[in-house]
Amino acid sequence: MPRNWLSPASSGGLALLIFLLLCGPALAGAVSTDLPGTLSQGGLVVVRLKPGSRLDVAGKSVHVGDDGVAVFGAGRDEHGPLAVAIVEPDGQRRDTLIAIAPRDWPIEYVNGVPPATVNPPPALAARIEREQAAVTAVRNRDDDREDFLSGFIWPVQGRISGRFGNQRVYNGDPKAPHSGMDIAVPQGTPVRAPAAGIVTFAQPDLYLTGGTIVVDHGFGLSSNFLHLSKLEVTVGQRISRGQIIALSGMTGRVTGPHLHWGFNWFGVRLDPLLLPGIASP
Repeated sequence: MPRNWLSPASSGGLALLIFLLLCGPALAGAVSTDLPGTLSQGGLVVVRLKPGSRLDVAGKSVHVGDDGVAVFGAGRDEHGPLAVAIVEPDGQRRDTLIAIAPRDWPIEYVNGVPPATVNPPPALAARIEREQAAVTAVRNRDDDREDFLSGFIWPVQGRISGRFGNQRVYNGDPKAPHSGMDIAVPQGTPVRAPAAGIVTFAQPDLYLTGGTIVVDHGFGLSSNFLHLSKLEVTVGQRISRGQIIALSGMTGRVTGPHLHWGFNWFGVRLDPLLLPGIASP
């Protein structure tokens, strides 16, 4: 159910709560009736419409909660503009176009890498595909929970060693852009939940990502944590913001200890650095 992108609001007296990232730690208190003109690639917006409203983004229906809350994200490669339609309970329709603000994505060229590292043999490739499909499947969850409304905290404190969207080209072979943010911390550092939610995936030894946890925050928003040395939670467990869910490590295919924190809106990968309440450590 990966719908792609954005947020809108409407002008002319429509009651909206729009949270454009970096506005503060608690989304529920930021109220505006102004329509955002742009949304950054990799950005998230939370909007509150009149209860009972309908919302379409790029021609696709978006989940609107009973209280009017909805969320949207713009992927790394989205260019827009995004066509947004709001239909209020009385049938009044409001249409707008939202521009997408492009970002510069650094590309690093690495040569001399062993071929088997760049392109795993068929047996390993099949395993990787199965494991990644299992992680992808849990991102389709669309719970009517609003755990994200309290904002987000850092899962660990440390130096950012890898940023969302950056890409590497190994031996001339372009690989997928970096899907999250790497934070350099010593092995065994406690990893805390950035927001409340439900654990939907927890496995200790995936080939690429090692110890892996996915936490669902509601409305298709989820965090994933990779390369963990120890898992402290299980699938189905309800967790609170700040709760220790794992210990960091260097499991899977890595070159040193760190935490990879990824963030998704369904299948759309977003930049954790743009989440509410987040600022560079």
